[in-house]
Amino acid sequence: MSLADKIFIDMCEDILENGISSEGQEVRPRWEDGTPAHTIKKFGVVNRYDLSKEFPILTLRKIPFKSAIDEILWIWQKKSNNIKDLNSHIWDAWADENGSIGKAYGYQLGIKHKYKEGEFDQVDRVLYDLKHNPYSRRIITNIYNHQDLNEMNLYPCAYSVTFNVTENKLNAILNQRSQDILVANGWNVVQYAILIHMFAQVSNLEAGELVHVIADAHIYDRHIPIIKKLIKRKSYPAPKLIINPDIKDFYAFKVEDFKLEGYKYGEPIKNIPVAI
Repeated sequence: MSLADKIFIDMCEDILENGISSEGQEVRPRWEDGTPAHTIKKFGVVNRYDLSKEFPILTLRKIPFKSAIDEILWIWQKKSNNIKDLNSHIWDAWADENGSIGKAYGYQLGIKHKYKEGEFDQVDRVLYDLKHNPYSRRIITNIYNHQDLNEMNLYPCAYSVTFNVTENKLNAILNQRSQDILVANGWNVVQYAILIHMFAQVSNLEAGELVHVIADAHIYDRHIPIIKKLIKRKSYPAPKLIINPDIKDFYAFKVEDFKLEGYKYGEPIKNIPVAI
């Protein structure tokens, strides 16, 4: 069993057994038929993934590896807020007629800020610090900009990353205000594990630990039977992540520079209902 599978199973079992239901409360999300989308949740879930030991991708079901990387590059490398720069259609529901999701995600990372060392956007500041001051305790990104929330079509879910170098390993804490466990957990873990590997490689560091902090970890009511079946499936060993070693520039990475060796997985889950 892969570590990612074990963490996922333990988390789901805890939410199902000890979580709190929103039944009887007024909730914002709705199913496509207009029915309120209730959840069962746990507050303050913390999961730790040691990237030096294995790559944390679920084997219980297939995670679309290439699409997950494409989205993280869209946000962190292209710093885009337009779905026309993205190959998948996962953001279509939040885009306007021009393809924009508003002043969210990549838009926030691309805003330049003044520092005593110069003017940087948030991504370039991380790259600068990892090169010039890797043991700083101030290497942080944050895209939850209250000034621009009214111009975001979706408030950021994964909103802040704290990077920390210990010895020669790059670690990171991902803070997420809310997560749909079935739809997004495996996806987000893969993305931010890849992001750490990317920053580590171009900074002559090793990938260390990803700590994933989820304030509201929830399972939607219509996902409960799916989750119960999923966590009973057969699990496989974690695959090996292969990254093109020639890439030394963060902005030179492409989706095809990443591959998984020996990725075995269960059947994909199709037609998962998504609450909006």
